[in-house]
Amino acid sequence: MIPAQVLKNCLEELKSITKVSFCVTDLTGAVVTMTQDTPVPDTGLITGFASTPVDSQIIGSCYLMKVEEDGEPAYILAATGESENTLMISRIAVSEIQNLLTAYKEKYDRNNFFQNLLLDNLLLVDIYNRAKKLHIDSTAPRAIIMIELEKGAEEGEGTASELLGGLYTSQNGDYLTAVDESSVIVIKTVGSLDDYASVERAATVAVDMLNTEAMLKVRASYGTIVPELKDLSRSYKEAKMAMDVGKIFYAGKHVHSYNSLGIGRLIYQLPVNLCRMFLTEVFGDNPPSDLDEETLITINSFFDNNLNVSETSRQLFVHRNTLVYRIEKLEKSTGLDIRRFDDALTFKISLMVSSYLKYLDSIDY
Repeated sequence: MIPAQVLKNCLEELKSITKVSFCVTDLTGAVVTMTQDTPVPDTGLITGFASTPVDSQIIGSCYLMKVEEDGEPAYILAATGESENTLMISRIAVSEIQNLLTAYKEKYDRNNFFQNLLLDNLLLVDIYNRAKKLHIDSTAPRAIIMIELEKGAEEGEGTASELLGGLYTSQNGDYLTAVDESSVIVIKTVGSLDDYASVERAATVAVDMLNTEAMLKVRASYGTIVPELKDLSRSYKEAKMAMDVGKIFYAGKHVHSYNSLGIGRLIYQLPVNLCRMFLTEVFGDNPPSDLDEETLITINSFFDNNLNVSETSRQLFVHRNTLVYRIEKLEKSTGLDIRRFDDALTFKISLMVSSYLKYLDSIDY
């Protein structure tokens, strides 16, 4: 069904042009929407007209017409006006409403189609048949962009969908859908299978717009570009994985690409028991999660500066000897000297594995 506000806006615009007032009811006579200062027709007249086989009826200065959907009456339109063209205007209004019904039905059919497609709920033959019926090109290269709202901000999904809907339109070959309450899925059409610059740009624009215009904290991820519609579920799974890996290992970034997850991808796919065994082997009973915040900041800054003591001390605003003391203190407690490449590599991987396990614990793995 058409949202009442959309229907009202359409009829108000028609009234401003024709000076004819409109009221739309359901088949029981209940008012769905009406233009301003429009008389409400008698419920008995509406129900009586709805039960007749005729499509239109004139009662005094009021014209009653049936609005059909799939060959069956869906609404009753009551038009009131003094113009001799009121009958013709009424028919135009009926045509407009029926066009809206068709457009909204197609929109939600597309939404349902893409939801089932992404979740692998369609047979191959159904994908092509429904795509043809919905006028969706099945051979255009596409990628899935997942826009996820920060936990606790799920009520902003409607706003996010509305803003993104103006940015990504079916006229450009792009579509929006959702498979849960915390994210919006953009099905982005691109020019070629290696046009990742366009996908990255689209994801970045979406994040920036929602952050600035809607004041929503969001992050985005995207999967690989696939050549056909039937492969979209793979791109969706990749985007979902990129989102999880990005949140765990690259929290400072807001856009994550499946093709650039680095070592985070490997750790994410390791068995949990193997991860715990690795941490125990390296740290014994003192996992890196037990380190204080100052030590973690020092370690991460040291890694960010490519193990350069002088540059790290300048960035942290501490004396060089103070930094060396912290590193040596860390070596005594862990047995790892992060000034050495091998130990630094072990420590970096250990921190990432620890973050992964902490994430699993937070979702009650």
